[in-house]
Amino acid sequence: MELKIWKERIKRNVTLRDLSERTGISRAALNNYENGIRSPTIEQLEMIAKALDCRISDLFESDFK
Repeated sequence: MELKIWKERIKRNVTLRDLSERTGISRAALNNYENGIRSPTIEQLEMIAKALDCRISDLFESDFK
């Protein structure tokens, strides 16, 4: 399962800086999440989803059908 924070952020025309300000999560951490270097906690996923006005499930991509 892959995170697609970047895709959802770009789709909503939200910059990394904007998302950082909305969530209180550093730009470096968000960048690491988007690039698969680190994984956010469920609480951070909730903050990101709220800031992007989407569901947490929208932030995941899966090949499982």
